Amino acid sequence: MRTPARRGAGDPRSDRGQVAIEFVGTVPLILLLVAAVWECVLIGYAFSLAGNAADEAARAGAVHGDAGRCEAAAKEHIGEAWKPRVECGEAGDIYRVKVTLGVPVLFPGLDFGEIDGTAGAALEKEAK
Repeated sequence: MRTPARRGAGDPRSDRGQVAIEFVGTVPLILLLVAAVWECVLIGYAFSLAGNAADEAARAGAVHGDAGRCEAAAKEHIGEAWKPRVECGEAGDIYRVKVTLGVPVLFPGLDFGEIDGTAGAALEKEAK
């Protein structure tokens, strides 16, 4: 009686190593997906930073009426890697602030665009 032949390492129809080949093929796709998710996280964090910095700066500007304090308050919560630009000024009875941050590519410092955060606060002036 003849035993059936088993497929082994020498058989060209063998699927040994198939998992390794599929793993090597999918690793770049997985890494690309992780990088895309990380980029989305950084963009969302940049929006959050810009909005918070604009709020803090508008409050400081409305209370003190000083563009220097406004800019300092905005940059207090943002690292220099985000390349912040702050525009402060009065617009009628509102103190308006615009904070612009660079949109990072995988890490802050390497940018491909900008994100703006704007805020306004009512001026606090003493009644005469």
